[in-house]
Amino acid sequence: MGITELLSYFTEENLSLLLDKYRSLGPLPGLLLPFMKSFIPPLPTLVIISVNAAVYGLWLGFLYSWIGIVSGCLVTFLLVKKVAGHPYLERWSQKPKVQKSLVWARRQAFNYVFLLSLFPLGPFVVINMAAGLVGMRFRSFLVAVAAGKAVMVMSVSFIGHDLNGFIENPYRILYVVVFVVVSMLISKRVEKRFM
Repeated sequence: MGITELLSYFTEENLSLLLDKYRSLGPLPGLLLPFMKSFIPPLPTLVIISVNAAVYGLWLGFLYSWIGIVSGCLVTFLLVKKVAGHPYLERWSQKPKVQKSLVWARRQAFNYVFLLSLFPLGPFVVINMAAGLVGMRFRSFLVAVAAGKAVMVMSVSFIGHDLNGFIENPYRILYVVVFVVVSMLISKRVEKRFM
């Protein structure tokens, strides 16, 4: 099958049928696909969250994506924290460059997790693993990742829910930018409370 044939399949009617099949499976794919993103980095975050918003609606799509992503991050974090004392990881963490990175990550753990959680593209697995390796407290990790992912997932869901509206009126992206900036300011206050 060539690229032309593949692209010709994506008509409005065929896409509508695909979305209906996805919706008929209930909330399971809406929760499971974002959860798996924490373990399978090549999964396209933007596509998964946008499809969830298009299939389940803005609020349910946001909720399913957010619960799935945060759950995956927490599981990864806890697994790494559990095995952090393994001799192989201990040897690896003693390398000078790794030590330097870990010292920085220990000092900036909340900011590191929160800020990197804002981006829809990125090494989620690495972020979660680094937080587990530096011994970040569970509560701080939970607040940082939940807040950062909430901002990211809401922004992507908002755009994915009404993609045609954003294409027709690109100035609407300003709402998303304002939302992200306000969220960052709120997170600073939350960080001060937990640090």
